[in-house]
Amino acid sequence: MKVYFLDLVSWQESQALYHAAAYLGREALFILRPSAPYVCIGMHQDAEQEIDMAFAEAEGIPVFRREVGGGAVYLDGEQLFYQLILDSKRPEITNDKLEFYRKYLDPVVQVYRKFGIEAVFKPVNDIIVQNRKISGNGAAEIGDMTVLVGNFIMDFNYEMMSKVLRVPDEKFRDKVYKTLSDNLSTMLRETGKKPDTKALADALVKAYQPLLGEITSATLDGALIQKADELFKEMNTPDWLYGNDRRRPDTRQVKIREDVYVIQKMMKFPGGLVRVDAIAEAGKLREVHISGDFFIYPAEALEELEETLEGSSVNLDNLKSIIQDFYTQRDIHSPGILPEQFAEMLIA
Repeated sequence: MKVYFLDLVSWQESQALYHAAAYLGREALFILRPSAPYVCIGMHQDAEQEIDMAFAEAEGIPVFRREVGGGAVYLDGEQLFYQLILDSKRPEITNDKLEFYRKYLDPVVQVYRKFGIEAVFKPVNDIIVQNRKISGNGAAEIGDMTVLVGNFIMDFNYEMMSKVLRVPDEKFRDKVYKTLSDNLSTMLRETGKKPDTKALADALVKAYQPLLGEITSATLDGALIQKADELFKEMNTPDWLYGNDRRRPDTRQVKIREDVYVIQKMMKFPGGLVRVDAIAEAGKLREVHISGDFFIYPAEALEELEETLEGSSVNLDNLKSIIQDFYTQRDIHSPGILPEQFAEMLIA
């Protein structure tokens, strides 16, 4: 296993490198932080529903959609990222994503404790201290590789995070700011100081060795840099960023009559926030769109599920059966969200 401790890199590299390693089929551990701030949204989120795009543009803050689920977050050099890329064929990697998180986040918990913070793992994928989140994490299957990404939150800009999120009004934004402050902690807040990033990286490598075996330091090579550049050019486009948004039905054009209605729901589950938009016409679903900060494996299954639901009868038992069959046939996993919960959201 090669470790790339790069510390400060461009914000583009902070996302492109681990994607590149995954597509190249390389196991690796990247430890780095972005030299400039940006906003990163989850694979299944709608950019315009989650982010105040006008504010981000005015402030010169890039917005990027990663190939890992989870929620939108403001990222900057006050967070040290760890990005672990593993061969999915490793015998210890199973379809039980909760067990995967528990096993591969335990070294991160150990490092927090080494630095004086009594952190614990909280399912599905958080690390917390005194009921406050202090590390956000996500996993994805990219090609034949399993990817785990997360961060050591050394400090955090609560105000900027509250400003980049899309909210209905400024009063609600104040509530977001307070909620973030109350529920998200940092290493500075817990210990009164920010750790040295090299010391953090060294401690993490040492903690991972029992799981990963020998870990050797490496520098970026030409093939990795080239692949990262290629992928970033593909992903840093409006087509990629707004790909989910364009699947949403345009309910403004729906003429509501006796047998036509719009379904728009949002619910929070242990596995994350789920948004559902659909049109029901003559008892049949059309233009189903599901988004949110949850995780589903494999990632492409979400769009396939939307297609499977097209034309389905708006009947709870029928929808439960369709979704459960889809999960079984495709071996789908959505940690913290049951198949029947998607069905329940599609009933007006």
